[in-house]
Amino acid sequence: MNADSKPNIIVICGPTGLGKTAVSIELATELHGEIIGADSMQIYRYMDTGTAKPTLDEQAQVHHHLIDVVDPDEPFDAAMFAKMAGEMIMKLHADGIVPFVVGGTGLYIKALVHGLSHAGPADTDIRKRLKEAELLHGSGFLYEKLSKCDQEAAERIHPNDTYRIIRALEVYEATGMAISQYSEDHGFEKRRFNVLKTGLHMEREALYDRINRRVDAMIEEGLVDEVKMLLGRGYSEDLKSMQSIGYRHMVDFIKGRITWEETVRTLKRDTRRYAKRQMTWFKADPEIVWAEPEQIDYIKEIIINFLQAEKR
Repeated sequence: MNADSKPNIIVICGPTGLGKTAVSIELATELHGEIIGADSMQIYRYMDTGTAKPTLDEQAQVHHHLIDVVDPDEPFDAAMFAKMAGEMIMKLHADGIVPFVVGGTGLYIKALVHGLSHAGPADTDIRKRLKEAELLHGSGFLYEKLSKCDQEAAERIHPNDTYRIIRALEVYEATGMAISQYSEDHGFEKRRFNVLKTGLHMEREALYDRINRRVDAMIEEGLVDEVKMLLGRGYSEDLKSMQSIGYRHMVDFIKGRITWEETVRTLKRDTRRYAKRQMTWFKADPEIVWAEPEQIDYIKEIIINFLQAEKR
């Protein structure tokens, strides 16, 4: 393997509950790969059941990276992920191993593949106001606003890519300069990798049924006890990690703020809504090749063709 060549990476993405773990383990096993997790919750130690983290048996089948990276009260963001994942990809590439980047956190994947904007630090006040405007008026309102102040950026950004729309507006309001005026390919770095993106999807009702059953399974596997353990270790319910889906619901139940029936109902509902948001994000990416989880042979064929083409 030529360690100086641009690494090939296989991205397997899609909404929660689809079976990305099982698919990626089978593919990585057959294609001499290892898995880099792209999940903003599985990076936390002690948070296993509620994050659907690969089991120890699954991790034993294929080497997994970027799981159990930080404690629940430690900071972690997309930029840190991109740096750590990028370093791991280079190491795997040098060793002749195919990196499989697997997960449902679209921003992590985007940060890794495209890089993040270097057009100044984030302005949280402006960003908060723009997000409130997006909730009130919809992403189309912000996209129209961007078109007026930075037409070039608007032409490059998909109307559903709320993250980049808000970032571009934030830069403009904070600096008075269009993000498209910044260097490094308008604020996003040139690609360091050859990338094949495969998205998993299925009919919505089938996915929602899987999500409902997964929530039931998490509860059976001890989600309540896991959250009690985290609280017992001193992790505040106000932490970003503890405010995530599943954990905040169980905290509310443990603290006596909602009934068990309401806990289960809202947990299933919010997980379904999260899956819908994930699909909206990924569907906005025209580079993704879509397949159903059962189409494992088709996905494998696409990957093999990609890897062979990049060798030529």
